[in-house]
Amino acid sequence: MSSKKTSSKYTEDWLPVKNITNGMIELDNKYKVTGVKIRPRNIFILDTISRANIISQLRVFYDSIDFEFWLISADRPVDISNYLATLQIQYNNQGDPRIKKIISQDIEKANMFMRNNVTDTEFYILFKEKNPDMIQKKLRTLMMGLSNSGLDSVQTSNSDLRVLLDGFLNGGMTTENKAVLPE
Repeated sequence: MSSKKTSSKYTEDWLPVKNITNGMIELDNKYKVTGVKIRPRNIFILDTISRANIISQLRVFYDSIDFEFWLISADRPVDISNYLATLQIQYNNQGDPRIKKIISQDIEKANMFMRNNVTDTEFYILFKEKNPDMIQKKLRTLMMGLSNSGLDSVQTSNSDLRVLLDGFLNGGMTTENKAVLPE
């Protein structure tokens, strides 16, 4: 490690992160951290049998994973400003007072969500690996297992990984500045 890295007050300077590219965190030791983001699905609105089947399949899937992995949940703020703008345009263009009242109620409900800092919980399964072929095999294993459990997933994006790092380094707050070590 260089003296610049060890004497720096910025967390990013002493982390072993070399780069984030192609949906992977490249580490200094040649390992890559990647995985899948599980698309949200509210299984609690399903009937009891369907919900039990999904949970049972998830147990089988987790038990079948034969490599080290991390199951991570992260809260992301929900940005509904575009939705609010669309509602406001509809409200302004509407002539029927009954429809205006319904749109107004939707605007108020959306504003309530914004005032309460509503977040969306995202789930990830991450792993580290050096071998590019094994990375692809593990990604396929995760996606297929989740699909068999009734859940959709995609490989993590660069943006997903940056949000996760921000969450760990900055207590869940996204910043434009570097994280600073306490003195």
